[in-house]
Amino acid sequence: MSALTPLQVAIGLWAVVTIAYIALFLYRAIVGAKEEDSLFISAGEAHMAEEQRQIMVRVNKVEPATRAFGIATAVMTAVLIGVWGYSVFHELF
Repeated sequence: MSALTPLQVAIGLWAVVTIAYIALFLYRAIVGAKEEDSLFISAGEAHMAEEQRQIMVRVNKVEPATRAFGIATAVMTAVLIGVWGYSVFHELF
């Protein structure tokens, strides 16, 4: 059994981070789909305002994680490109 190359390790890490980012992004999109930009309610519809507050709490809770995984995905993409370029450079020279 051969050892993993640095490129294979980088691809594996990138895949894990990217899948987590996509999952968080989709979760945020699904939860935020019920969010209203403007809400005009009467006194009898006060429960709608509470529902909107709960939606915002859920969206705001996952926002930092989504942002962190997005940044990590971008950084890992740059690392992956660098590792690939390094391996190609060493194969050619």
